[in-house]
Order: sequence, then structure tokens, then C-alpha cells
Amino acid sequence: MADTPYFVVIAEFQIKPGQVPAFLALAHNDASESLANEEGCLTFDVLTPEGSEDLVVLHEVYRDRAAFEHHTSMPHYAPFKEGSAPLLAAEPKVRFFLTAERPSA
Repeated sequence: MADTPYFVVIAEFQIKPGQVPAFLALAHNDASESLANEEGCLTFDVLTPEGSEDLVVLHEVYRDRAAFEHHTSMPHYAPFKEGSAPLLAAEPKVRFFLTAERPSA
């Protein structure tokens, strides 16, 4: 683990009925482009919870907050943000975290 905490984003999206495949295509493209083109993007998972047909969760790990801010300025981010908006049933729930330091042994 790094000496400084990583910046973690958990974003939950409630998707309109029938729109999950379109949303997943946008999310997977954003994830792939982020991992390929952003040095500070360390992890970008697109998750679908068991038992939920209309919820998608993005789990993103960045080197720091600046790397996340850089992510939101990248060319591949705008198509995700703009393209996903009409697919959403509600405003996304986005939470920010820092990785917790492990106690010394």
C-alpha cells in the first residue's frame, strides 16, 4: 500500500428500466479509457449488485484527488456524463473516500 492514502470514488446509479445495457456500454468505455490513458487511475470497476436489475455501481481508485479531478477533464469523460444522464432514474449517489491506514504490527 502507498504511503499516502488513495482517493476512492463509489458512485451508485439507478438506471431506468431497459436502459442498463446502454449505461453499461458507456461505463465500460469510460473505465477502459481511464485505465488506458490516466496514469493516476489505478482501478475502475463497473459493478452490478446481486439481485438488482437496475443499479450499477462504479468503484474507482485514484492516486489522489488531483488524479480524479484530471479524470473529469478527460475527453472520454464527457460522453459518459452526457450520455448517461437520460438513462438515469434518479440523481447518482456519489461518495468519496480515502484508504484507511493499516495499524502497525
